[in-house]
Amino acid sequence: MRIAILGLPNSGKTTVFNALTRSTVETAAFSSGQPEPNIATVKVPDSRLEVLARMYNPKKITYADVQYVDVAGLSSGQARGAGLPPALLNYVAGADALLHVARAFEDQSVPHPDGSVDLARDVEAVDLELAFSDLAIIERRLARLEAEIGKMSAKDRELKLVEKELLLRLKEGLENDQPIRDQELSEDEQKLIRGYQFLSQKPLLIVANIDERQLAAPPELAYNHKQSAVVALSGKVEAELAQLSDEDARAFMDDLGIAEPARERVIAASYTLLGLISFLTAGPDEVRAWPIQRGLPAVEAAGTIHSDIQRGFIRAQIIAIDDLVKAGSEAEGRKQGTLRMEGKQYSMQDGDVVHFMFNV
Repeated sequence: MRIAILGLPNSGKTTVFNALTRSTVETAAFSSGQPEPNIATVKVPDSRLEVLARMYNPKKITYADVQYVDVAGLSSGQARGAGLPPALLNYVAGADALLHVARAFEDQSVPHPDGSVDLARDVEAVDLELAFSDLAIIERRLARLEAEIGKMSAKDRELKLVEKELLLRLKEGLENDQPIRDQELSEDEQKLIRGYQFLSQKPLLIVANIDERQLAAPPELAYNHKQSAVVALSGKVEAELAQLSDEDARAFMDDLGIAEPARERVIAASYTLLGLISFLTAGPDEVRAWPIQRGLPAVEAAGTIHSDIQRGFIRAQIIAIDDLVKAGSEAEGRKQGTLRMEGKQYSMQDGDVVHFMFNV
């Protein structure tokens, strides 16, 4: 689960990376154009694990995690419409989702490369670069298909014509400001283009980077696209909080009137944006959150723990975390009928506490 962090120069991209990952990567007023990305893995906040830990007293607690990749910033000299440069594209294309840090703060000591702060304009600018990168891939592939189709057998030609038709449809949508994630695609069509790793198809989280004065009333941004979300975060404030002890952080948040760190909301939003939920396992050795795609059948969820459990799956003993807490124990949950047995095709739910029974 890898999320690439993008941003225009002086958007505070690396500061937000530091805030999310509790890192201390050096930041600069201007983009350094570093060739190698900053990478860090963070735990996904989940208070349900603490609840289970109090019930089972395990030797360890294991959270789900998300990896953030802070790639080099878009060059201030980069011409609009050129798409992402190849070195940057290589890192971004392999990500499962994108996080765009868009500047909303004013700071005369950190000038905006376009001369003024305009959140909506900057979001649109990065969206255009993602679209132009996808268009470049489509145009190269269409040119190759044109050269190949006439030399193919009838059967192979039919498959390539289907691909060509789909790419032309995607191209038309992109040219009309419609990212690929907004375009209706069948399951077969999604499989057909999976290898292209289109950027505008990836889930996108926009983080409006605000300053301390905007905490009480962050700017609003209308962004009506599928698999997308917008959250506000003060990178500077959150980066400071991330380096403090819990006690000092609490005092700092009280001074600012903050109930909880915004970084936790952003991490949770990243996890949700990827279409992930967590099922939970609990026992004296470990309490753990297991990330899976929403709607995954129980037999496939078992495979995330070990392939042998999936292969020898018999059934799953399941109780929802809220029902378990209400009952106080699995034994009481069984008496109340909230602990139950489910088969292979049961659709896993977020917060299911599971014990898989198997035989190999």
